[in-house]
Amino acid sequence: MPIIEAKTVVGMDIGKKYSWCEAVNAETGEVIKEEKLHNTKDEFACFVEGLPRPIRLVMEATGNWQHLYECWDELAEEVQMAHPLKTKAIASARIKTDRIDKSTLAHLGMANLVPQAYIPPRPVRDLREILRHRAFMVSMQGRIKNRIHAYLSKLGMEEQVTDLFGKAGLAWLKEVELREPFRELVNQDLKILGVVQEEIKKATRSIEELARDDPRVELILPIRGIGKYSAMLILAEIGEISRFPDAKKLVSFAGLCPSTYQSGNVLRYGRITKQGSKWLRWILVEAAQRYAKVPGRLGDFYRRIERRKGSKTARTALARELLTAIYHCLKKEVAFQENPRRVIKDLSRYAPDYTGR
Repeated sequence: MPIIEAKTVVGMDIGKKYSWCEAVNAETGEVIKEEKLHNTKDEFACFVEGLPRPIRLVMEATGNWQHLYECWDELAEEVQMAHPLKTKAIASARIKTDRIDKSTLAHLGMANLVPQAYIPPRPVRDLREILRHRAFMVSMQGRIKNRIHAYLSKLGMEEQVTDLFGKAGLAWLKEVELREPFRELVNQDLKILGVVQEEIKKATRSIEELARDDPRVELILPIRGIGKYSAMLILAEIGEISRFPDAKKLVSFAGLCPSTYQSGNVLRYGRITKQGSKWLRWILVEAAQRYAKVPGRLGDFYRRIERRKGSKTARTALARELLTAIYHCLKKEVAFQENPRRVIKDLSRYAPDYTGR
């Protein structure tokens, strides 16, 4: 909901270096000013100079929204970020140009019809970047290891150790005879791998320190497959749990809910939507993989679905179940408890005060 009665609404269509801005009168819709601006605070400040206040800025969520949001947060009384998929007027426009987009955003803001995307506070945004950077480095570590395995495979060499990147494996890699250029390539990759692994350790220590200061971490740590890094990533992606009225909304935010197709009285369910936080979805699926062989209610739930529909569907279903449990733990501020009973009927086992879906 709008927090002010704006006199001027500015619609902004964002580009990498430039943005089209259009200011309209909030009562009449009359265009007051429109310009193509560099994405700098100084140019935005010049644009708003002389415009009737209060000012509402409406922009579409894009990759570089953070910098622009911070610029406008000091220049406008209210900043709204339009959800790209829900801004139907833009998504369904047959002709998509800068002028149509900025005008549409401005008029949606004037009519208080902007489908707003969540703007996390700056500390949460910064935490997300730290956590995602560690995930990127772990991914890079995996690619380097795979490349070394590929070099050995091209040479037809059998690895003489169980763990190629353990202490014994690294010693073997450094001493084994490889023809050029593979010897030099492996040496270079090992140097890069060492640097990446050291940076991962530093990032992990920093994240663990942050986890000690967040009491919510202890609520979800009892879940198998979730460590301090996973817990911090989940919490950072969720943000304030109060912004989700129920668990289904949180599941939808993670893109773990099935897509639906309805025609008349026929309703069919398809694959998960994957519309939402890919990081939250990823870490929950990773955690779900730990339940393949463990005993208990959730392990039984995973294996029951795996027998009928395969491991991929079982992981997704369990990830959805875990996120639902996390929602109730955070909402009720109680630690996760896994009941060993085999039949899933409700989620009261996770949060004692919760009595049903």
